[in-house]
Amino acid sequence: MLFGISEIIDRPGASVSFSASVDLSDLLYGTSYPVSEPVLASGTVRNTAGVLVMKGELSTCIHGVCDRCAADFSREIKLPIDVVLVRELANEDSEDEWVFPLIDDSADLEEIVRTVFVLNVDSKMLCKPDCKGLCCRCGKNLNDGPCACEKELDPRFAALRQLLNK
Repeated sequence: MLFGISEIIDRPGASVSFSASVDLSDLLYGTSYPVSEPVLASGTVRNTAGVLVMKGELSTCIHGVCDRCAADFSREIKLPIDVVLVRELANEDSEDEWVFPLIDDSADLEEIVRTVFVLNVDSKMLCKPDCKGLCCRCGKNLNDGPCACEKELDPRFAALRQLLNK
């Protein structure tokens, strides 16, 4: 999906807004496909002293299985877009992942959205940032409350435990 920006390339200080819906349902992330809904991208491309800077935001709902508690979840996420667009890459060997080449004075929004999504989403899929996970003994979901397991005593304190029992 190409987004034309030819009207601002030679006009420092000029900007153009963009808004797009990109399908990332084919994106394999770990062992699942977390994006079944369109990813909405919006923002502006601004010519800042000859440098084309794209700023905006991605938003979508991700679906998956939590890596800590194994519960199914759906969660709205918003990710920032902050990339630079260039007519040609100076050195493709040391390419910066936040710099994208233009294709005939147009930006490839699908490539930008896919890259921004992959680089910004956490490597662990969690139902919520403070997920407590499962008890390693009984398997209870600790997000639902504490389990009844007795805490394991550090073996270095076993001698002190004997003193308390006397």
